[in-house]
Amino acid sequence: MMVIARNKEDMDATPPNTEIELKLAVDPEHLTRLRSAAVLKERGRGRAATRVLESVYYDTADFRLKRRAVALRVRKQGNGFIQTVKTAGQATNGVVRGEWEWPLTGTGPDLSKIVEPDAIHELGPLSTSELRPVFESRITRTIRRVDDDSIEVAFDTGELRLPDGTAEPVAELELELKRGQPDALFDLALALNQVVPLRLDVRSKADRGYALAMGEAASWSKAPKLDLAADASVERVMTAIARNCLGHMLVNEACALKGEHPEGIHQMRVALRRLRSAFTLFRTMIPEDQYAWLGGEMRWLASQMGPARDWDVFKTDLLVPVRHAFAEDPLFHADLDELERAAERKRLEGYDTARAAIRSARYTTLVLKLGQWVEARAWRAQPLSEISAMLFQPMTDLAGRLLKRRHKQARRAGASLAEASTEQRHELRIRLKKLRYAVEFFRSLYHDKDTRQYIQQLAALQDVLGHLNDVATARRLLLEVIDGVPGGGEPVKASTALTRAAGLVIGWYGHNADWMLSRDLPGHWAAFCDTKLFWAKR
Repeated sequence: MMVIARNKEDMDATPPNTEIELKLAVDPEHLTRLRSAAVLKERGRGRAATRVLESVYYDTADFRLKRRAVALRVRKQGNGFIQTVKTAGQATNGVVRGEWEWPLTGTGPDLSKIVEPDAIHELGPLSTSELRPVFESRITRTIRRVDDDSIEVAFDTGELRLPDGTAEPVAELELELKRGQPDALFDLALALNQVVPLRLDVRSKADRGYALAMGEAASWSKAPKLDLAADASVERVMTAIARNCLGHMLVNEACALKGEHPEGIHQMRVALRRLRSAFTLFRTMIPEDQYAWLGGEMRWLASQMGPARDWDVFKTDLLVPVRHAFAEDPLFHADLDELERAAERKRLEGYDTARAAIRSARYTTLVLKLGQWVEARAWRAQPLSEISAMLFQPMTDLAGRLLKRRHKQARRAGASLAEASTEQRHELRIRLKKLRYAVEFFRSLYHDKDTRQYIQQLAALQDVLGHLNDVATARRLLLEVIDGVPGGGEPVKASTALTRAAGLVIGWYGHNADWMLSRDLPGHWAAFCDTKLFWAKR
């Protein structure tokens, strides 16, 4: 087996003043077992050292540093203090962060000590007089070194506390690379995940402290835009896309687990679809064994989160309009109340399934192996060939061909749209999603004006097909409710009210779907087919 060697231009140097780490959340009950793990004893050296870290985080009254994704803290160290500035993760999986430190003689921050241009730039216009304490962290940290001191393993326990006494517990494991390749961090994390269940946490203590201080619920986020260099190689683009998708999924994980906002699960599923779409886009350049395992595990995760999202859509997007339409009819109002209660039970069951999957060792293994696959450029472990050599060619040479292929696949799937079945429209919808993701991946390589119209037409067509798919999904969900509602562990026949409400919803959207099929869909399809192909201008 020949391994594709890195060439000088494609080497990824770690920027100065950075730390490379993995932060892993752990159940406090598992800490003792984790500390005594055989893998740490076998690979460790010397005795573990324990110290108490007392830090105060500062910001302005309007949280200016928070908005700039910068943390400023002062930590007690011996008889003195250390002032630290940290930035958010540069790699979107949260592995690499900017960090600068300066010794202090006093307990409060001193911005005059900061002379490094990069740190000054990150902080932005700021004076010491504007700063105030936001929260403090009191952490007991136990540190040991493994693999000839190349990795530092830190067990952190303690709490984050606001000035008013409000507190949140902390129990986590940090693996920091002191020298060598990031690949080693993932190997150790995967081994420890076999000892006790761990969960990769991209939130820093500052993120958690700010959320506590600002009274924020777990937030959700759309995918950040990709900004690709015009001369980027195919491999660099693959790396950027994979990091973007993985980061998008991880940043929405806390919101999904909380279950209070439907966008948490939705954005995790979108991130997963984007990543799966990227895999198929570059499939020929990915070794088959890697593609099979990662692809299979991503399909498993998508299946575990699907029911929660389906019932979210049913309750928020489909049931609400029907309730409004029949708000003045007391009989239907009571029927729809019963349907909503049944739907809520199903939704909660779906969230239980999704949470169990996200908290499982299988999920953490998938996330860590995805991160390792990206950071180690694992796709290089394949015979050198005409296909694998494309990894080092400019992306601009390939992007147009990939977009053209996906556009043709979508056109072919919609060729007989007027007579298409529900299944065929679903296939078209999938093709259009893959096309949309590819366009968004490569958008920065083209003029924005050229891509905007194409995306607008594509989005309008997707909206129609998406609504039709939601209606088809609603029929399936309602049949689940009618055919058997859990009761005492055994299926029971649905009530007359529940059956009547389900028929009302199906009938309401059936009429609406007929209108969309006869009027909206043909028009949007024609507009999409007539849209100029922006990649053809190169």
